[in-house]
Amino acid sequence: MTDILEHTEGGVLTLTLNRPARKNSLTSAMYATLADALARSAADASVRVVVIQGNEAMFSAGNDIEEFLHAPPAGTDSPVFRFLRGIATFPKPLVAAVCGPAVGIGTTMLFHCDLVYAGDNAAFSMPFVNLGLCAEGASSLIAPQMFGYHRAAEALMLGEPIYAEAALEVGLVNKVLPPTEANAYAQQIARKLAAKPLSSLVETKRLMKSAQQDAVLQRMAEEGASFGRMLREPAAREAFSAFLEKRAPDFSRV
Repeated sequence: MTDILEHTEGGVLTLTLNRPARKNSLTSAMYATLADALARSAADASVRVVVIQGNEAMFSAGNDIEEFLHAPPAGTDSPVFRFLRGIATFPKPLVAAVCGPAVGIGTTMLFHCDLVYAGDNAAFSMPFVNLGLCAEGASSLIAPQMFGYHRAAEALMLGEPIYAEAALEVGLVNKVLPPTEANAYAQQIARKLAAKPLSSLVETKRLMKSAQQDAVLQRMAEEGASFGRMLREPAAREAFSAFLEKRAPDFSRV
């Protein structure tokens, strides 16, 4: 089974997270596939819009914890960081359809999408602190701007979920729909975008993002350095081991 499905039709490239047995948790190979697909799409004139989606029950459980425990990403050229930089700088419209849990990078990648449509079963969470880690994907910069500081602190420090209606209220999503309709609605919007002049869409997106683009990439690099260091520290090792052993972590000594 292919963990990332790619389908192009009518100028719309759809990337479907397709690892249901592991709740669409993302591996290095999946990050590489996503990063490569975004890079190709940016240069391919026949692709006008990209859609990222999961299934009706699950968007993504975030990073594959077992892989992170045994083979943490090394350096800014690792697939995960290539994907983050790629999605942050992607010049064309990016649409996401999110149903069910969107954990960690399953949420932070959405900060870089232009339009996000959620099933009413969506739950967005960034539990990095609970894993002995720190914010990633420039979420420490973008979340306070989007949510307000106190709501961002709640999301990033407590790591508790933000449900669909609350995500709509703070501007993380554009519309909430029944889970059976979210992916189809995102496709409908993508086709509407694909029918518009691409040059106008690209320039409008550039103008909206240009004032903050450097700051986003700088924060992403700063977070990445801290994240990479913390992955190898005792708190993260304890959190990951506890997760795999299905027990509560003990942070009393870290």
